[in-house]
Amino acid sequence: MNRSARLSHLHTGSRSAPVGGAGREFAVPVNAVPALPAVDSFDELDLPERLLQVLARRGVAAPFPIQAATLPNSLAGRDVLGRGRTGSGKTLAFGLAVVARIAGRQAEPRCPLALVLVPTRELAQQVTEALTPYAQALQLRLATAVGGVPVRRQAQTLNRGAEIVVATPGRLADLIERRLCRLDAVDVTVLDEADQMADMGFLPAVTGLLEQVAEGGQTLLFSATLDRNVDRLVQRFLKDPVTHAVDPSAGVVSTMEHHVLHVRKGDKDAAIAHIAARDGRVIMFIDTKDGADRLVETLLAKGVKAAALHGGKSQPQRTRTLEQFRGGQVAALVATDVAARGIHVEGLDLVVNLDPPADHKDYLHRGGRTARAGESGTVVTLVLPNQRRGTARMMTTAGITPVTTEVRAGDVALTRITGARVPTGVPVSIPDPVVDRPRHHRPTGRNRYGRPATGGRRTSPRPHGG
Repeated sequence: MNRSARLSHLHTGSRSAPVGGAGREFAVPVNAVPALPAVDSFDELDLPERLLQVLARRGVAAPFPIQAATLPNSLAGRDVLGRGRTGSGKTLAFGLAVVARIAGRQAEPRCPLALVLVPTRELAQQVTEALTPYAQALQLRLATAVGGVPVRRQAQTLNRGAEIVVATPGRLADLIERRLCRLDAVDVTVLDEADQMADMGFLPAVTGLLEQVAEGGQTLLFSATLDRNVDRLVQRFLKDPVTHAVDPSAGVVSTMEHHVLHVRKGDKDAAIAHIAARDGRVIMFIDTKDGADRLVETLLAKGVKAAALHGGKSQPQRTRTLEQFRGGQVAALVATDVAARGIHVEGLDLVVNLDPPADHKDYLHRGGRTARAGESGTVVTLVLPNQRRGTARMMTTAGITPVTTEVRAGDVALTRITGARVPTGVPVSIPDPVVDRPRHHRPTGRNRYGRPATGGRRTSPRPHGG
């Protein structure tokens, strides 16, 4: 079925139902063909025995709800439109389907058989790591294509042949323009965190890439919410999709506590330092890259092992910082919204918004770094007097009723909620930093994907995930 016929087929014999998240909803067809029922165990699925063995070895005993609902249909070849909050198990939901669907096949050089598109470099790395044991069990090769690392290295991996490519839209478009990758053999395509790709301006690039995959292939779209122009992708590229909305559209998690801490402007910096000095890791979200770097310098001087993560860092720097955070060498990760998706850290129990996010979706995705997969966690937002009204509106839109407390550095309440303690005051440093040479580039226009064109070799990393 060609692309123009898909839109017609999408609405034939189907009723429409709103499926969007909080905010603008949109209509998607109620399943015209009955969906297969959810399963209670992985053994009920048509999965290769080697995949079941890997699941058992890794202690994955039973499917999460979104996996139980979508896998029977995706394994049967149906297009799937799945909504589940961050941390709900979406990666394994589409990952098991991808590896099972292409098992036994071998890709030609530069011609992958399956494609997973994600918005950020961090999420690409997380997806690759999560799928690697299952792909290896079926002798399938994985390649990751993201900005911020040399094209040559990724081109070599693609040239050796990779059945599955996990990519950000910008870098994949770049590789295709250089004739280092082709998508005409791709017949299983996954869009992960599609709403974030739309938010980041990647829709033109995503559309251009989807137009190149094999006709009649399978498309799986997973996202925490289904709004902000994601409906355009659904209507154009998904054929008679099975729709699953497993979790509440607002993404509120019952194991997550939400606190709004009213602070005075003159006391905010001290409160931040006390929270960062807690016994345990914390992600602290801030609005700007410069603000993140300045705060890290301040925290290091006060004795807190801190590091910054933002779009101004190269990919090796970002990867190294995340490794140090996961390993405990970094206790306080100060991040911009580049980290709001794609970071999974086991046992992370506290996220702090140093600047209240303007958008409820940003709040939910920041908070989604904790309380993942049934674990408990706390999300704290520091609010100045002039920010109280706007924060209250944002919380209402997100469907959250936080506990509001007025605090100062050193207060018992601040310690009780966040584990805050007084920093040592002894300056510290983070070992083995990655230092990169600055790069420059002069855009000469825009290419077919809506991205800046350089007229030759790309010489600068893309912002965020590109």
